[in-house]
Amino acid sequence: MTEKKVEYIELIYDLIFVYIIGRNNSLIEHVSPAGFVEMETYITYILATLVVLTIWYHSTLLINRYGKNDVGQHICLFVNMYLLYFMADSTSVHWQHFYVRYNLAWALILLNLSLHYFLCLHKITLEKRSSKTENQELRLERTAEEEQIRHSIVSLLLQALIAAAGIPGYFLTGLPLSLLAIPAGLMLSLSGRGRGHSSNVPVDFMHLTERVMLYIVFTFGEMVIAISGYFQSDFQEGITVNTIYFSLCAFLIVAGLFLSYGFVYNRILDREKRANETGYMFLHIFMIIALNNLSTALEFMREDAVAAVPKNVFLVASFLMYYLALFLMWIYAKSRQKADAIFLIRLIIGSTVFTVLMAHFYTNGTISVAISVIYIYAMFALIHLFWRSRIRGGKQAGAASAGNE
Repeated sequence: MTEKKVEYIELIYDLIFVYIIGRNNSLIEHVSPAGFVEMETYITYILATLVVLTIWYHSTLLINRYGKNDVGQHICLFVNMYLLYFMADSTSVHWQHFYVRYNLAWALILLNLSLHYFLCLHKITLEKRSSKTENQELRLERTAEEEQIRHSIVSLLLQALIAAAGIPGYFLTGLPLSLLAIPAGLMLSLSGRGRGHSSNVPVDFMHLTERVMLYIVFTFGEMVIAISGYFQSDFQEGITVNTIYFSLCAFLIVAGLFLSYGFVYNRILDREKRANETGYMFLHIFMIIALNNLSTALEFMREDAVAAVPKNVFLVASFLMYYLALFLMWIYAKSRQKADAIFLIRLIIGSTVFTVLMAHFYTNGTISVAISVIYIYAMFALIHLFWRSRIRGGKQAGAASAGNE
């Protein structure tokens, strides 16, 4: 099967999500008088992130399955970009003041996607009717596509209805009922899979993994911006040893995290397999949230106003969440790169030692950041050594098989 290439319009579309990542992260940069982020603010951040990721998810699947890089696709994405600006501008700790604008933009985005799906359905139906020489296999494939598109239209319209109905619902009850669109969309997606729609119309997994990888790269871009504060120094003091130490450690942390993801993506992941797109996207939601949390956690490490215990717990939890999502990618590994018990035990031991050391030195930022750097590159070393051992084992097995012949 020919690989579906990521089009430039998709990259332009993703730029709006770079802006939204920054807006969402700004929600958890404010520290309360108690010395950390308030729980209500953090929940707002999580929900805002999930809303944006579901929009990106629906857009990506639409382009992955039915994208033709035509005028209709360009219009659909540019309209969504325009509406996403309103959602980004409405992302605030005081979300109540922007609730109508946010939900109206959200509902219109979902309606726009459902309209584009309807146009795809109309095109497929016309092609099916006009073709007289279609074989039975191709006709069944088109029927499956029609069924899958209808299910997507119903799902998007229902989510749009919930988002729109949440506006009067908020004024009547005081509750953000529009957020019910998130679990509703998830349940409809799972119900569609259970009826076999997604299995009959598979995604182009190579295209999907590349699109997700690019979103991860944009998230790392936000981390690069976040650690810029470590390179700042007072004009009179100049560059101090302390500035060099913490800026170097922060840079090594971001670089090490990216190296691990890039290595798994390039060497471990089987991008040619027929895979469950929902599961792959779901684990990357955790990874994106973990990376966003790490961006904020690294900024907190420089702030004396942030209490030592919560900011260290936040940092450690974010690291562990990132690596958990990363190692779950082994579900989609190449056949020769499947993880074994020994590899998993080593990862668990390394993470446990890291957690214990961070808990012991939580009051010493100098030691804590050094432990973080060592942990990240130890994880990368374990991944690299595991890959090399499997490659070596494969070569030895091939040589032995050739010798027997």
